[in-house]
Amino acid sequence: MSQRRVAITGLGLISPYGGDLPDFFERVLAGESAVHFLHTDDIPRPLNIPFVSCPNFDVEAVLGRPLAGTMDRFAQLGTAAAFAAWADAGLSRAQPAESRENWGVAWGTALGGTLAYEKGYKELWQKGRERVSPLSVILGMNNAANAHISIQLGLGGVSMSHTVACASSAIAIGEAFRRVRSGEAPVMLTGGSDAPQAYGVARAWEALRVMASGDEATSFKACRPFSADRTGLVLGEGGAALVLEDWDHAVARGAKIHAEMVGYGTSCDHSHLVRPEAEGQVRALNAALADGGLSADDIDYINAHGTATAEGDPVEIAALKRVFGERSAHLAVSATKSMHGHQLGAAGAIEAIVTVLALREQAIPPTAHLQEIDAACAGVDHVSSGRRAQKLRAALSNSFAFGGSNAVLAFRAVAR
Repeated sequence: MSQRRVAITGLGLISPYGGDLPDFFERVLAGESAVHFLHTDDIPRPLNIPFVSCPNFDVEAVLGRPLAGTMDRFAQLGTAAAFAAWADAGLSRAQPAESRENWGVAWGTALGGTLAYEKGYKELWQKGRERVSPLSVILGMNNAANAHISIQLGLGGVSMSHTVACASSAIAIGEAFRRVRSGEAPVMLTGGSDAPQAYGVARAWEALRVMASGDEATSFKACRPFSADRTGLVLGEGGAALVLEDWDHAVARGAKIHAEMVGYGTSCDHSHLVRPEAEGQVRALNAALADGGLSADDIDYINAHGTATAEGDPVEIAALKRVFGERSAHLAVSATKSMHGHQLGAAGAIEAIVTVLALREQAIPPTAHLQEIDAACAGVDHVSSGRRAQKLRAALSNSFAFGGSNAVLAFRAVAR
């Protein structure tokens, strides 16, 4: 079976800035941080951490109260993002004349409905109640988001969820891409969502000692990837979605095409649960290039995984230097988690959207707050302020997860 071209016809995002997708990209391009200081009244000890939330997300306005009430926060964010991508693709939520029985959903989430389960624990152990909500299982299941999306949009093809830590949604996008390219599905809705503000989740990340420090005055610049003074990552909630479509199918219906997805590479470090390894990342990068029919010279921008951890950032730069060789010094690299935070299972989808918009708008967003580059992260063209009017042909988006799972997505700009 011949391989088909894959068009990206829809983009949807629940923005931490509160605006639409163009507003999101303009703010990221300007280096504006969405990180704020989160204080809770949790017992026995409140959370006081830098965090990225979506405070202007009105779930009932987007989904309606009955539907929203059957979802945990991660599924609400995901379904709303999926609806936005669907509308952006010019597709109707009403049942169309064309059958959708082989159209599918591939979704990523690292945590699933953790908030639902935490609420149950509080009901039982803090409030002394005898039972939890009868909706707890369907609220908490990891495949809730893709199930709701499939039902609401009438998609009868595959409906699957991927849980691969921080690479969850990147792998979901890659697997969706393969189904469209093979001809198995003409349309796949894909992306990811997570809501990591559960008390137990935040405390678990604190215990790993990889969380950035910050207070009311400094939290906005708490996440500083590749910086000599970086202190760690910043968690955030979010949902992001893309519509991947058979190129000919998209053209036939007159759809706008944001960019073309051309490659997907995966690997496993198979060496350590939390310590990344350059060799594994090199294999994923090379696999994405080969899968997309690209050479290292074709890539003009890389959206780095860049979490601002002491160990992770230098390993990623080392991998890039091995793959791109002498060209590394001229390879534009930025880590947008410095502004929108780390949404765990949703991060890959958010960064895929950023990468697609960079190609569409011919502009590169920066690594915010990057003033002094760590010597261990030197050797590439670190973008520290937004660059407009670039000549971008192709770009990669990196996602490297605990467990050693690596995923790289490759995109190509389309002629305007």
